[in-house]
Amino acid sequence: MPAFLSRRALLATTLAAPLAAPALRRAHGAGQAADAAARISLLHLNDFHAKHEGLQASGAACRADRPCLGGSARLATGWSALDAEARAEGRPALRLDAGDQFTGSLFHTAHHGKAEAAVQRATGCQAMALGNHEFDGGPERLAAYAEWVDFPLLSANLDTRNEPRLAGKIRSHAVFRHGGARIGLIGLTTETTPEASSPGPTVAFTDAREAALRAIAAIRAEGPATIVLLSHLGYLPDQQLAAAVPGVDLIVGAHSHTLLANDLPEREGPSPTMIDGPDRPVRIVQVGAYGRWLGRLDLDLAADGQVLAHGGRVLPVTPALEEDAQVAALVADYGKPLAEWRARPVGRSPETLSNNNCRKGECALGNVIAEAMLAAVPHAEVAVTNGGGLRAGLPDGQVTLGNVLEVLPFGNTLATLVIRGGDLKEALEIGLSRYQENGGGFPQVAGLRYRFDPDAPVGQRVREVSVRDGDRFRPLEPERAYRVVTNNFTRRGGDGYTPFKDKALDAYDNGPPLEDVAAAYIAADGAFRTRLDGRISRE
Repeated sequence: MPAFLSRRALLATTLAAPLAAPALRRAHGAGQAADAAARISLLHLNDFHAKHEGLQASGAACRADRPCLGGSARLATGWSALDAEARAEGRPALRLDAGDQFTGSLFHTAHHGKAEAAVQRATGCQAMALGNHEFDGGPERLAAYAEWVDFPLLSANLDTRNEPRLAGKIRSHAVFRHGGARIGLIGLTTETTPEASSPGPTVAFTDAREAALRAIAAIRAEGPATIVLLSHLGYLPDQQLAAAVPGVDLIVGAHSHTLLANDLPEREGPSPTMIDGPDRPVRIVQVGAYGRWLGRLDLDLAADGQVLAHGGRVLPVTPALEEDAQVAALVADYGKPLAEWRARPVGRSPETLSNNNCRKGECALGNVIAEAMLAAVPHAEVAVTNGGGLRAGLPDGQVTLGNVLEVLPFGNTLATLVIRGGDLKEALEIGLSRYQENGGGFPQVAGLRYRFDPDAPVGQRVREVSVRDGDRFRPLEPERAYRVVTNNFTRRGGDGYTPFKDKALDAYDNGPPLEDVAAAYIAADGAFRTRLDGRISRE
């Protein structure tokens, strides 16, 4: 077994230069390359969110005059390029997806996973973990998707015993014999899926660590293996799991949309991130979101499956990659029914509105959507919406219904409730509770101001709250009942907003579709404000 590197040395491990993989980094005391029993590459993607046509860096939909990033046709070319690089070095490649193919564009809204399945089949996906958004359409949609794909769908901590539609369709783990190696893949789905999606009452999500331990034991009971977690838990939970669970060799991560790389300006951490596990070093990789990057992780493996050395690179999916003609035609075919829908104009935006910061602080897009919600319910005093529900940005200039649907793809309705001030503050605290994990519950608001400390303990982050009263703001009164407008997802406790579900004095969920509310606001106010006004501030 290779000796442990120091944490500092492990974190300094680098990936490849943009055009070629470097020499492999090997564990201290490990043998030379000739000692490796197997040499393979793992090609990986996560959190694609049905962005088949790509998107601008701001998150806005593609335009003819703006270069677009990602897109299924360029991803196909990127998969092939990385595969060819690996095989030229004698490394057979395994193509993996860490989940959240669903939700985020009109392709999924219209085709309910069929377009994603077709592209995955065309690009040779070999295994996928279920993300929380694979449950947005409930078990029925997931069951249909499982019939359309030709590779294993994995989630070791998903309990489907009470859901016959998923019987036999989801596996705990899968084992591949690849390039002389035995690779055990274990899927993990975030335990907060009932809060972040709509799985329904017939499925349950169990403890991810216990599920991982059971699957590791089952795989190793049949012989030595390299254990790979396809984890849709998030970067921070992945690090915690790596430090706590013995027997894990590496984690292909997702859910937090974290870009791990070493030579890209957008990076949020090193790739791989190295953690000292209970019995071995654990490597963690993740490549952002929306198909803007692809990962290649090269591994030299010992006979017992442990990693002797690694290398690889992160490939930006930019216009420098030509589009694969077959996949481009596939996307165009699925896109035909969307053209008329997309083209309907609803108004104009004075500037591009990005969704990039909507999970971290006040964002202009969040202000616009929250103001639209508040305007739609004249008797409401406060609007609260989850920043993670804003799935794309708006372009400057002409805004179409298609643009609005890209921002709000979930089919949510407007919901209203009456709630006491103290419980409203508790809901804001919950919305901020996963701030460090880039949690989707971050509260975007209208009719309300709040100040928060992101470094304070969970439950103590909200420092000050005030509610608009005419031309001024008054402090939130804990015992007063306030009329609040939100979306039906958060009203029912989604993203952890349980006070909206359990402490509402009165509630109604079946208002107009949220995208119609937003489109009407944009249409009615051709010069709506896009500047920040300080309604959300941080210490």
